[in-house]
Amino acid sequence: MIPWGSLLIYVTPKGRRYLKRLVEGQDWHSNDGIVEAKRVHELNFGESVRTHLDVPVLVQEASLFDRLQGIKRQTQIIYAKDIAQICLMLGAGPGRTILEAGCGSGGLTLALSWFCGPTGRVISHDARAEFVALARRNLEWAGLGQNVELYHKDIAEGFAAKDADALFLDVRTPWLYLDQALAAVRPGAAFGFLLPTVDQVKELLLGLEQRPFANIEVCELLKRPWKALADRLRPEDRMTAHTGFPVFCRQQAQDEDFLARKPKGTRERKQEAARRERLGLAPLPEASTACQP
Repeated sequence: MIPWGSLLIYVTPKGRRYLKRLVEGQDWHSNDGIVEAKRVHELNFGESVRTHLDVPVLVQEASLFDRLQGIKRQTQIIYAKDIAQICLMLGAGPGRTILEAGCGSGGLTLALSWFCGPTGRVISHDARAEFVALARRNLEWAGLGQNVELYHKDIAEGFAAKDADALFLDVRTPWLYLDQALAAVRPGAAFGFLLPTVDQVKELLLGLEQRPFANIEVCELLKRPWKALADRLRPEDRMTAHTGFPVFCRQQAQDEDFLARKPKGTRERKQEAARRERLGLAPLPEASTACQP
């Protein structure tokens, strides 16, 4: 039986999907007819029910993706394709503590809550009270958030926790808050950012190179669906292309000998020399040969 209060998906023969909560006494009305709530309650997920017009409707359990698509929005939420990579790179999971700034409508917050589970913690911040309230409502609607702490707080004054395992910044100028971010995490923590423009990514990279960060990665994720037809397999006419630049890195103490030993071609040597000149550092010493045969 499908429990009362469940979030579920009704799928019509025309392929339309409707996200609804199963509430006792609240039937679902559509152009295909009325679906009685008590009849759905008696089903299992993955079965079908008929409307009063005798039209079959599939009944499916709402997934995390469905919940992300169904939240109320006052801001642009992060796309699911980017959220998946962010959660992987931050290592979101049981027992982990993840800090977030710029919760907005709470899309990523919802996903982090899902993956971290009852033994993890998600500590989210936003400088605007209305976004904190919206994120809280969306979490409650999705049946998540028991492991989430939401703060109406300007992160320029610091984060609401320390020794976190990972931190994600979804703010316009993340390079201004890198020192506060470093103070809020444990050594070796993972960091993530999402920026829409090349100029913002450049400013962030300049900020990262002045601080103890390594394994810096800038990427762009594209999703191109295909028609799922065995005898006519081909790409769909539309795709989800550029939505932003996810940037990832790790806190890492700098080791000059390690940097000197990295193989460098002519281009890499010039880039490293330019970086050290920007930072006012002495030229990189030659690698030690004491350990070489």
